Amino acid sequence: MDTSSSKDLSAATSRGLIFLNQAFTTKSEIFDFVAEQFVAQGIVTSAEEFKQALYVREDEGLTGFENGLAIPHGKSGTVLKASFAVIRLKQALPAEEYVSLNPENRVDTLFVLAIPEKEAAKHLDLLAKLSTQLADEKYLARLKAAKNPDQIFELLSENIEDQSLTTAVSESKGLILGITACAAGIAHTYMAAEAIAKKAAELGYEAKIEKQGANGLEDRITTADVARAVGIIYAHDVTLKDLQRFDALAKVDVKVAEPIRNPEKVIADLLNTAANHTKSADHVVRSGLIEETEEIKGFWTIVKDSVLTGISYIIPIIIAGGMIGAFAVMITQIFHLQSSMVAPVAPQVNTFWLFTLKTLGSNMLGVLMVPILSAYMAYSIADKPGLAPGFAAGLAATAINSGFLGGMLGGLVAGFLMKWMKEHIKTAGVFKGFVSFWVYPVVGTLVTAILMLFIIGQPVAWLNTALLDFLKSMQGSNALLLGAIIGVMVSFDLGGPVNKAAYAFCLGAMASGNFIPYAIFASVKMVSAFSLSAAMFIKKDIWTAEEREIGTQTWILGFAGITEGAIPVAMGDPIRVLGSFIGGSLVTGAIVASANIGLTVPGAGIFSLALLQGGNLLTSDLVWFGAALIGAAISTLLLIMTRQAKLKKVA
Repeated sequence: MDTSSSKDLSAATSRGLIFLNQAFTTKSEIFDFVAEQFVAQGIVTSAEEFKQALYVREDEGLTGFENGLAIPHGKSGTVLKASFAVIRLKQALPAEEYVSLNPENRVDTLFVLAIPEKEAAKHLDLLAKLSTQLADEKYLARLKAAKNPDQIFELLSENIEDQSLTTAVSESKGLILGITACAAGIAHTYMAAEAIAKKAAELGYEAKIEKQGANGLEDRITTADVARAVGIIYAHDVTLKDLQRFDALAKVDVKVAEPIRNPEKVIADLLNTAANHTKSADHVVRSGLIEETEEIKGFWTIVKDSVLTGISYIIPIIIAGGMIGAFAVMITQIFHLQSSMVAPVAPQVNTFWLFTLKTLGSNMLGVLMVPILSAYMAYSIADKPGLAPGFAAGLAATAINSGFLGGMLGGLVAGFLMKWMKEHIKTAGVFKGFVSFWVYPVVGTLVTAILMLFIIGQPVAWLNTALLDFLKSMQGSNALLLGAIIGVMVSFDLGGPVNKAAYAFCLGAMASGNFIPYAIFASVKMVSAFSLSAAMFIKKDIWTAEEREIGTQTWILGFAGITEGAIPVAMGDPIRVLGSFIGGSLVTGAIVASANIGLTVPGAGIFSLALLQGGNLLTSDLVWFGAALIGAAISTLLLIMTRQAKLKKVA
């Protein structure tokens, strides 16, 4: 009978894996014994490899806790099914023999976990529940008081309801957030989460703890949680995911063992940090606009998040590839200049290495970018199973010349296909690994590749070619129109969805070899910040004190191409303020487009000056930056005029 869907802990063990009154006196004796028992019961194929996995985990951090408890665990490809054994000793080990988080702990009860290298099975849920349950001192005491394996098995067979680590208290002092993650993704992850949640409740706080463990991301923290949180605790031994969600929060960063050892101190450190921390105005605005939780997403929200995730992963590739290529070209030009002035000294030696660097940069842009975009869009939708089909979709998009558009479509196809397969193609036991590591990647990749190469990819390839031809035809008055449209989109919502759409379009054009749209985008991004500061400086008396405090600082953000600094002022009077920004931005965009200036590397602000293409470098720089200043001057005038008209109307 398949017990993998059961909620009781007995589904991941058996009476034959419960060993009481054992006379072991060293950790190595225990590990030797349990490894052989796992092999004997068909859970592990190699005792030596599993023991090695146990010792590797011991080297990464302590698995002894307190109250005589230890949870050693080995994660290895030799494990066929996630399971655990229970060992209770006749006499507790000396503290120095099994070192614990509590230095005085003497281990007498061990739960030894065997974890497959790669498996997303229900059994992993049970091991997670085990770790959470063992953090409950009362439950642990009941297990230790049991007199025989049957009694322990009965305790493990008690039905355990699914629980998210969200605690609520009456008259709460506030919400404490946390993220926990350990190397194996089981024991420490869940015990640290349980420790934080319990101690927070004792102190009068609500708590919500997100686990990034063996089962992926559980109890995801939502934007609504972030908006009302006191702060967040990062407790981890591995890299955490998606931390940009919490940029505005007070935070403490500790090893995953710290909350288990002393949760009160960790929470106290967070509260001390939060007492001197203020959420940014931008955070408040964005949180107030988002009402939908991230746990229940509509189709278009999933698509939007997927696109933004893919773009975020390709940005480093584009910047690195573009900068390396630009560096190689710049050095080559210097060599050519020297060779025209003096007799060259073996320039061909240098040319080879420069050509290699230029090729590397070009390949990062031309070969890697679209597959990475597709892969991480698919990853955003379907998690790890989406990666292989996503990469295949990107390679297929490149092969049929469907470019950035094809890459985005391929990422969505791969992501939703794998999401569907995960929901509808399930099994248990030994076949779970077969599905995860054969059916998902092979079938998913094959289906995605066929769809992209022979069915839905071809129309997109035609559309991509038509778009490139259209962009190439953008000269004269058409170029002015293109620049004006991009300019309007950039300043329409200052980093919002319309701005992001312009960003994606410009990146897509860059990926396809047209560098003018991104040059327009980068120049326009300075307009709103410059104009707001200028308007505050010229007419201080027409702005409130709060607006002046914000506006007099935005010019610094403008040099870095950051538009979001103007959001607080824009929210107070969106039609007049955003309308003024748009008026100058469309002029800036038109000027840059008509000058045929290109930008090969994503960026904004003055940092882009050395990377511009088109005509003389100095002339390009002057026109490009001058266009931003002209647009800012127009927006400044409009800001002052519209504000004065508003004040006059009120009076």
